[in-house]
Amino acid sequence: MGEEQEWTGEFDPMSDPEERKHLLSVLDSFRAYRRLAHYNATHVRRQAFYSLPSAHWTLLSKPPFSVLDSLSQMDDLIDSNAELAEAIFCAGFQAFVAPSLDSEQVASIVPEKHAHNVFQVYSAVMDHLGDKATTNDMEKARSCVNQFFREWSEEGNVEREKCFAPVISTLASEFELRKEKDITLEKKQIYVLSPGAGLGRLVFDICKAGFSVEGNEISYHEIMASSLVLNHTSKPGQFKIAPFALNCSNHLSRADQFRTYQVPDVHPATALSEGEVGKMSMSTGDFIVLYGKPEYKETFDAVATVFFVDTAPNIIRYIETVKNCLKPGGLWINLGPLLWHHVSRVEDPGEDAGNKKASKGEDIGIADPGSVELTDDEVVALVQHLGFVIEKHDPGSVETGYINNTRSMLQSKYRASFWVARKI
Repeated sequence: MGEEQEWTGEFDPMSDPEERKHLLSVLDSFRAYRRLAHYNATHVRRQAFYSLPSAHWTLLSKPPFSVLDSLSQMDDLIDSNAELAEAIFCAGFQAFVAPSLDSEQVASIVPEKHAHNVFQVYSAVMDHLGDKATTNDMEKARSCVNQFFREWSEEGNVEREKCFAPVISTLASEFELRKEKDITLEKKQIYVLSPGAGLGRLVFDICKAGFSVEGNEISYHEIMASSLVLNHTSKPGQFKIAPFALNCSNHLSRADQFRTYQVPDVHPATALSEGEVGKMSMSTGDFIVLYGKPEYKETFDAVATVFFVDTAPNIIRYIETVKNCLKPGGLWINLGPLLWHHVSRVEDPGEDAGNKKASKGEDIGIADPGSVELTDDEVVALVQHLGFVIEKHDPGSVETGYINNTRSMLQSKYRASFWVARKI
């Protein structure tokens, strides 16, 4: 994929001590996936299994139960998942850390026997840098690997179709409406912003539909993962994942628990070289801070938010940012639930990094103190109050799972709201 598809941003995280520490923690969380998954998923379970009365674990070791065989199979699937996690680690290291390294220093750190193994080279440098993953980052790495099921597997298209199709259909209708007024208009002249881009699949699908699109993401986990799949995969089905294998509850059979999926279902670079596609770019950073700037004023024809608005501590700031970067008459297309991510957030006096930036007059975006949780009708009313006309509102109209195992005995579904607003 060309350079225009790479994640870009003006800020160098390695130049800021706090950002550097966080970045290295994220990298280490992917690097440590294999070791931690083996420990937490199988080692601990084996210990618990052998703590049963010997007659009981002996019985359960034999068919038709074969619990020890199942744990061995789980180990194999962990290794399969880890191949993806370690590829993400390598792509992230190459993008963020490698450019700042001195080749002679690297040569002095890496044992000669590992000199031709990229993962081992980067891992040796990480050991030298010293920063380790936090518990929170390790959980995010695990979740990020599982998210490939939703965004980049053939089977995940059930969820994608529910969530992405209404967005792309609305963009297509808007294009036809505008083309009636300007018959020379082309789809690629419609510029779309997709904040909270995750692993980049909606951005890819919008581009494949012919529109020009810019994705934005703040999470290093998802930035690295999306960069891998969009820029560094070589073929469809390059990785095999078992997103439900590590959770041993609510399965009807081991076959259901250990089902595997090939990702990605398409090769992005090949797909975007065929047919009439739009331009695609990516940006890293806080949506509010970046797109609230004057240079982004009235830049985009549409903003598409899917499972995003509930990541706002202060929804007013999101609305103001969307309004700033939309052209007059531009569309805001939104689909998602309201699982507010910052419930009753209270500022911690001990965490003063954001306060220091704020005291210098810097906009700290979603790190601003305070939070509020609104209902769907209150969000829509607020959008109207702040300068939009609601053209469509279907509350609770889209029933969908999110990385949902349809074969599980436990099913979780969202009844997501879908609305379209036009900037006055």
